[in-house]
This record gives sequence, structure tokens and C-alpha cells, in this order.
Amino acid sequence: MYDQEPMIRVGLGFDSHRLVPGRKLLLGGVDVPSPFGEKAHSDGDVLLHALCDAIYGACGRGDIGEHFPDTDPRWKDKPSSHFLLEAGRLAKREGWRLVNVDATILLETPKLSPWKKTIAESIRRILAPVWELGESAVCIKAKTMERCDAVGRSEAIVAHVAVLLESGGS
Repeated sequence: MYDQEPMIRVGLGFDSHRLVPGRKLLLGGVDVPSPFGEKAHSDGDVLLHALCDAIYGACGRGDIGEHFPDTDPRWKDKPSSHFLLEAGRLAKREGWRLVNVDATILLETPKLSPWKKTIAESIRRILAPVWELGESAVCIKAKTMERCDAVGRSEAIVAHVAVLLESGGS
């Protein structure tokens, strides 16, 4: 097909978690005040998990569960920033540079509008040891489900993430 690797790759990531009382609501490494948080093996940061999947997918390297299985006790309550940094390092070692991140978080409550810029900055800071990203390189959007389905009933949270990688990351 190709004589050489493509110059750009797109990755799509998705993750969802149930919401439970007594856990922190972590989004992009930011503790968002909420009476409930993600139920998960690690810290449950649904946004960083979806971002890892997007990066791994763009590299053709599977998903976060293949790299950090939830059956492994080493990852119990581990900060998801660790997983994201490792995904970024793998992509850079393979010669990729992150161009941009486009993310949508589906959550009924709390409203995330006041947190979107803080979350984007946190993602840029987490990835700073790997790539320097400008302010517009990370876009965070937040939507409700208009009280439909598990998200709309505040029983779950979902994140969708797209990334663009280009060759030249090493």
C-alpha cells in the first residue's frame, strides 16, 4: 500500500465510568468539586483514559487496558497522569508529535464550563515533559445528556477524545 509511513495519524478515544459517592471527580488531572466521582481501578480519570486510548490508537498500539490492565495491582488507585505520560512517551519514541487534542465530556452535573480551561492547562502540563503544546492545542468541551440515559441521571460520565499526530516527534 504505502512505500512509507503516513505523515499524520488520527486517534479516537472513548471511556466511561459509573459515578459513585465518596470518590473524587477527576477530569484531566483536575479535582472538580462534586458529591460523586468515578468508580475505577485507578483514579478513574475518564478524560485522561480516553486521551490515552486516542494516542495509543493513533500509534496503532491498542488501548490503555493493554498497557495498564485493571487486573494488575500495580495500577490500583494510580494517577491517570502516569498513564498519559507513558502514552505520550511511547508516541514520541515512535516518532510522533501531538498536534492537537479535541475532547468532549458528557456529564449532567456539576456544570464543567468553569473548569474547561483549567482542565486543558492540566493536560498541557502533564504532557509538557514530552511535547510543548500551545493553548489552542487542547480543546475541552462539555455537554449534558438532557437528563437522558445513565449520564443524564448522573449515574455515569463519558469522554470522547480525538487526537492528531504528525511524524517528527523524536
